[in-house]
Amino acid sequence: MPSRLSPDDQRRVNEYLSAPQHQVERRPFRPWRMMLVLLVVVFSLGLLSLLLGRLAL
Repeated sequence: MPSRLSPDDQRRVNEYLSAPQHQVERRPFRPWRMMLVLLVVVFSLGLLSLLLGRLAL
């Protein structure tokens, strides 16, 4: 798909994106770790709500 930017605007965008502050190394995304953390949080909040429900009654 061709760019909708003018060549001058595209050059400025490329310069901006190639600046050192935009070249951050990131760790790879780990979906299984995220799912595990999510399950632990949901499980913990469920246990907390059960405990609070038992204390309130």
